[in-house]
Amino acid sequence: MKVRQNLYIDRELSDALEALAAGTVGNKSRLVNDALADWLARRATREIDDLLKVRLDRITREISHARRDIEVLLESLSLFVRYQLMVTAPLPDADAAAVAVGRERFEKFVAQVGRQLAGGKRTIGHDPDTGGAA
Repeated sequence: MKVRQNLYIDRELSDALEALAAGTVGNKSRLVNDALADWLARRATREIDDLLKVRLDRITREISHARRDIEVLLESLSLFVRYQLMVTAPLPDADAAAVAVGRERFEKFVAQVGRQLAGGKRTIGHDPDTGGAA
């Protein structure tokens, strides 16, 4: 159902609407109807965007902080590994006992990491003397 409206618009807009309607686009009523529907739809979208903007900004900041923390951890790990590889003498091939000890230490390390992750515990930022955060 269509409703008749009487509207007053500026002369420049009226001339532009008249020129547009003279083409193959459609009549003035259809043009104004479509333009108004599009404007109202965009306005609702902007309101949703405004509501979500604060949350999205917060999430973006948290991701940036997490990215920074990951970069610090990766750099720390790479420096530690490089240092260990530089200062630790290689084991002689014939020293099977040393290789076995190294393998056992590695397996214990991997198991401890698994327990820490499964239990939700953190080593970084944790003070073992007080049982709380550092």
